[in-house]
Amino acid sequence: MSSDTRILGIEGTAWAASAAVYDGATDDVFIESDAYEPDSGGIHPREAAEHMHDAIPRVVETALEHARDTCDGPPSEPPIDAVAFSQGPGLGPCLRIVGTAARALSQALEVPLVGVNHMVAHLEIGRHTSGFDSPVCLNASGANAHLLAYRNGRYRVLGETMDTGVGNAIDKFTRHVGWSHPGGPKVEAAAEDGEYVDLPYVVKGMDFSFSGIMSAAKQAHDNGTPIEDVCFSLQENIFGMLTEVAERALSLTGSDELVLGGGVGQNARLREMLEAMCDQRGADFHAPEARFLRDNAGMIAVLGAKMYDAGDTLALEDSRVDPNYRPDQVPVVWRTDEPELAAGRADGETRVRGAEALVSLDSDAGRVTKHRESKRYRHPALDDRLRRERTTLEARLTSLARREGVPTPVLSDVDPLEARLELEYVGDADLRDALTAERVRDVGRHLARLHRAGFVHGDPTTRNVRVGRRDGFPEKRATDGREPAPDRTHLIDFGLGYHTDHVEDYAMDLHVFDQSLVGTADDPEPLREAVREGYREVGEEGVLERLRDVEGRGRYVDGT
Repeated sequence: MSSDTRILGIEGTAWAASAAVYDGATDDVFIESDAYEPDSGGIHPREAAEHMHDAIPRVVETALEHARDTCDGPPSEPPIDAVAFSQGPGLGPCLRIVGTAARALSQALEVPLVGVNHMVAHLEIGRHTSGFDSPVCLNASGANAHLLAYRNGRYRVLGETMDTGVGNAIDKFTRHVGWSHPGGPKVEAAAEDGEYVDLPYVVKGMDFSFSGIMSAAKQAHDNGTPIEDVCFSLQENIFGMLTEVAERALSLTGSDELVLGGGVGQNARLREMLEAMCDQRGADFHAPEARFLRDNAGMIAVLGAKMYDAGDTLALEDSRVDPNYRPDQVPVVWRTDEPELAAGRADGETRVRGAEALVSLDSDAGRVTKHRESKRYRHPALDDRLRRERTTLEARLTSLARREGVPTPVLSDVDPLEARLELEYVGDADLRDALTAERVRDVGRHLARLHRAGFVHGDPTTRNVRVGRRDGFPEKRATDGREPAPDRTHLIDFGLGYHTDHVEDYAMDLHVFDQSLVGTADDPEPLREAVREGYREVGEEGVLERLRDVEGRGRYVDGT
């Protein structure tokens, strides 16, 4: 940041009472924090609020002293230009204490007030310290876990946890075995001596769930599995899930930059996995220094400076805190650069790297060979199982979907041991690059047909739909007197699909597609309505009702 803005930031969403001063002229960030440490169990909201009440005045005064000592202006002028504070998401009692302190300080110093979304601050501090232009951000903290990317003036949620935050999930296991808060560092230490055992691995497109693996880990411990092995496998599976969905987000958006945010990002194994994944696909990875990963006011001050410079300040009547403040509710007024990201293949390219596989294209023969490469970031036993299972599922469900009237590629060969498939080449482009309401409406109809047959696609993003007139033969073959192939909408890549009769699973299938529209379309709202219209023509209204329930869930604070 090139301005001379000086911002005092205050953070207090859950456990860390923190104040910071950011100096735009020197890019220096001073942070003073006082962390709440419960005697037992997890974070108790009342105790956390009591800690915040006692600690916020102390850390703010220390930060103010630093601001006064380093200010070049006359003593009669305030040493800062504005006060920024964490407006949400977080624990309500803690947020209200921070909001009150920020308002009082703003009035006393007669400087503007800036309300900062805590999760966007995690992203922006990574973008700020990395120098990246348009990264995807993986936020992995106590009460949160989601993927964000910039599109059409906001940070869009591409994927998120379907139950609890990653840090809270780990803490639930460590409380079960009698370890004190925070549990993450204890699991990381124990895992150093562990060996891999099978645990659940749940990825739904770019969404994920931790409840099943936590229950299985508790049961494994209770049944006598060595604690070191359970901790090792928890890390391998949980962080493997996060790394996989991060790669899917890179593939969907076309970005080649990934930043990490959140306190769980201090875990060395998670950073190692993300770095290995990015290295394998030719992307850049950045994790901020530890003081910016855990909850801290430095990131609040840095984003506050960006917002202040853009004129995004608050009137007192608009400064109420919001415990469920989602990152995609924030107008990103400090950015005007819409990224020009190009996913998919360039003309003439014969090899395409997707999120899971390397795809070789033989345009003349109308054939695609898909090979699920070994992922260097995953444990070999887990990687081998996933590659074989997903190859088998893709072959089976691709053929089954076709029998249900859904356009899919014809499968000509499958080798589960080598994780390789040979399929018909379909479509001229990914749906991502050729979005229309009718094509999206087709996807709604197709998904409804799958669900009526009792299975889900699992990863129906705009990159896993092929559209256009190619239908089993190259365009040049249409000159032999046959009618040109119709414009069709094909579903591809069923590797995350599975059989189910649960309405929740069908709604999640639609939710994955909906999120991909928001993350890739210039004007997603008409398209989001179109997919619902198409689904309604063929499917059950109850699935759409459950979709509304899925979309309305707040997962940022679960009270642990």
